[in-house]
Amino acid sequence: MLTEQDHTLTRMLNKVPEVTLWFWLIKVMATTVGETAADFLNVNLHFGLTGTSAVMAILLGIFMVLQLRARQYVPWLYWLVVVLISVVGTLISDNLVDNLGVPLQATTALFGVALIATFIIWYAKERTLSIHTIVTIRRERFYWAAILFTFALGTAAGDLLAEGLNLGYARSALLFGGMIGVTVLAYYLFRANSVACFWIAYILTRPLGASCGDLLAQPAANGGLGLGTEVTSVLFLTSIAAMVIYLSMNRRNRIADAD
Repeated sequence: MLTEQDHTLTRMLNKVPEVTLWFWLIKVMATTVGETAADFLNVNLHFGLTGTSAVMAILLGIFMVLQLRARQYVPWLYWLVVVLISVVGTLISDNLVDNLGVPLQATTALFGVALIATFIIWYAKERTLSIHTIVTIRRERFYWAAILFTFALGTAAGDLLAEGLNLGYARSALLFGGMIGVTVLAYYLFRANSVACFWIAYILTRPLGASCGDLLAQPAANGGLGLGTEVTSVLFLTSIAAMVIYLSMNRRNRIADAD
């Protein structure tokens, strides 16, 4: 049993939301924003890839510090960090490909190895990868490192299939959506490990969101629907804000304190 002091520590550091339908809806939208917002700042506002990367990295650094210092789960802060880390993850992949000329196959493999290494070190130190046990600062740092690499990996893998292998945005979205569906069936029908299923689904929602974002934003000549990055970004950011406000007002999506 935990002592009273341990319970206080758990409540203070338990800052990851419960995995519900709300969680996945906001997560997919955040990944979509990561793709379209990066393109909007880079191209439409003429920040350039380097300028966009610098601005978003600074913003992420500021709000990540606030997130780590928070004493409990704060919906708006948590999801703002997710959106920012989604944008930064996209930019890391884009910088390697566009500025340094690293092939998409190599970036996909690189981020895959980095994510696996993060999980191995995390498990070796903590003996668990469950988000229900993010009750120390060290575990939260491992958590956010894993999140960053899932976004970077998802961007690289999504671009590799949609553009590198000419699968297209719509078919890529269907492929990744189908893979998520298989993961859900494995969990509910075959009692697959919940932690493994969570992280597999989390990884797959990134290229799903990116493919959906490109499908909506890219012009028809490129295989998209032509809504543009500005409209798509505003649409999904507004939707995220509305859901986060709802969750905050109803105090939903919180993981109960561990016993």
